[in-house]
Amino acid sequence: MWYYNNKIFEPTEDELSDYVGFVYVITELDTNKKYIGKKFFWAIRKLPPLKGQKRKRTKKTMSDWKDYYGSSEELKSLVESKGDDAYRRDILKLCKTKGECSYYEAKYQFEKDVLLRDDYYNEFIGCKIHSKHLKTQDL
Repeated sequence: MWYYNNKIFEPTEDELSDYVGFVYVITELDTNKKYIGKKFFWAIRKLPPLKGQKRKRTKKTMSDWKDYYGSSEELKSLVESKGDDAYRRDILKLCKTKGECSYYEAKYQFEKDVLLRDDYYNEFIGCKIHSKHLKTQDL
């Protein structure tokens, strides 16, 4: 289960329609070790064109965000062995663009010095963000 502003986060698809994804922190409850990452709400699948057409079609579907526990292999194996009750998943920021997601993920990771500390599972920070991705946002 995900939390946002210390409340259980269970939105409908309509409530998520304005958002692309979110930045989150997963905390191991007994050790307080954390992982900061981002996850998108939607997956865009490309479908072949209809018969007689040339343009490919796209389909927007809900991603696996409800069951997601990060991209860290170490963390995922620990969740599998300890069970998901041993972890708390908090949404730090809801984002309206992919660029905003990338920016805030990197911002939180650098602010917390996740690569320099032993109490974070993060092993790398990867980001490529252009200022035009953020200009139209009310950050």
